Amino acid sequence: MKKVNGDSLTLKDFGEIITLDEPFSLSEGSLQQVERSFEFLYGFSKEKLIYGINTGFGPMAQYRIDDDKLVDLQYNIIRSHSSGLGDYLEENYSKAVLFNLMHTMLRGFSGVHPSLITLTQKLLTKNIIPCLPLHGGVGASGDLVQMAHVALSLIGEGDVYYKGKIVPTAQAFKEENITPLAIKIREGIAIMNGTTAMTAVAALNVLKAQTALEWSLALSMILNEMMEAYDDHISEELNRVKRQTGQQIIAKAARDFVKDTKLTQSRVKELYNNGVDGDFFDHKVQEYYSLRCIPQILGPVYDCFTHAAQIVENELNSTTDNPVVDAGSRNVLHGGNFHGDYISLEMDQMKLAVTRISMLAERQINYLMNPNINQCLKPFINEGKLGLNFGFQGIQFTATSTTAENQALSTSLYVHSIPNNNDNQDIVSMGFNAACSAKRIIDNTFEVLAIEAAAVSQAVEQLKIIEKLSSPAQKICLQLKERFTYLKEDRSTRAELKSLKQYLQDNPLKILY
Repeated sequence: MKKVNGDSLTLKDFGEIITLDEPFSLSEGSLQQVERSFEFLYGFSKEKLIYGINTGFGPMAQYRIDDDKLVDLQYNIIRSHSSGLGDYLEENYSKAVLFNLMHTMLRGFSGVHPSLITLTQKLLTKNIIPCLPLHGGVGASGDLVQMAHVALSLIGEGDVYYKGKIVPTAQAFKEENITPLAIKIREGIAIMNGTTAMTAVAALNVLKAQTALEWSLALSMILNEMMEAYDDHISEELNRVKRQTGQQIIAKAARDFVKDTKLTQSRVKELYNNGVDGDFFDHKVQEYYSLRCIPQILGPVYDCFTHAAQIVENELNSTTDNPVVDAGSRNVLHGGNFHGDYISLEMDQMKLAVTRISMLAERQINYLMNPNINQCLKPFINEGKLGLNFGFQGIQFTATSTTAENQALSTSLYVHSIPNNNDNQDIVSMGFNAACSAKRIIDNTFEVLAIEAAAVSQAVEQLKIIEKLSSPAQKICLQLKERFTYLKEDRSTRAELKSLKQYLQDNPLKILY
């Protein structure tokens, strides 16, 4: 049972709670802090002018709200901003958003009534998950539109995921005998005015990207084994002279992966210690970059993901709404913790890094397809009659097309600020857009990796070398063979590749993380 207190949630714990349904409990001390924060705000806010409690919102903040309309103000901001369009965010990601809302409110700096925490916990337990539209937020006053839809569900309106369907929230609440949230002071704007949604999406993005990186490294090393490459490009001696942490970590993981292989070759043994005759060498003295430069290509990707993990984990454990209610100093502080620049910038960088993984995989797929390059496989790893059968020829198009889409999606959203809200929000982060764009690129990349995994499995089978592979490579190839049947005669492979993609996503290799 994981204890959740608002301050010490790790990215790993977050992933296990969301994707593995690990049980959790709430810290009693944190709940008491929420109660203290609420009671302080309740007393402090009387006869004072405080943004979002007795004023309008955004450029309307110059207007004071009558005391008998303060609760209406909160309901109005929720309903008016529940205006998102586009498809709904997938259920698991929406669950992550709901959990992150509960977690950040637990920190006790938002002045919300404890009933918000207990209701959110109940919805997570009952698996009643608000539906969030993809289009709407600009990521400056937080994820206003997306979180408005979360708030809408909490007050018993809007739609939720429930028992495998999308249903009206009122229907799910009625079936489970749940009472909607009753607004006390500022629960509406507290729910809406933070980086809750973009951070939750970003957290799952980081975890999935780390898994993609591990599969990229593993498939790259199997390809090196298959081609009997020289092993000095992953050596400790070569990589230590370039003072980059990620490169050295990737190189070490690569060495560990192939340490018991019977296929990679020693340059010292083959080319230095033994005399070499002739003017032309069948075996390449240096491999193509997509085989030889794995530490240099995946090293910066590793560094990018490491930094992103730190930033996202910090944001998960932060208070990001406005104003901040500090019962300890007996003050209400106005600022911009809702601004999503930290998440937006990290997701933009991650988009580039994950796209690079797909580009590497696509080039390695092409290497396997072209006998003029690999010099040991049939064209398109075809096991049928050349001309009559096509092997992986059609499958390769999907990898190339998907990689091209990733390259187009990699354009920055962090620098695409558009002023809005009567210029009150004159520079915005587009953080939710950036997180969702990164999510799509990660999903695309697993498609390319699934194609590469199928091609590697086919090539290993065609060359009949599985017993010579390293232990990790043998294990992986046997798992791949179970999920992608050896392609002898032409068939539709869509269902197999889709299943293989899901397998890669769900099974981190634990060779880096």
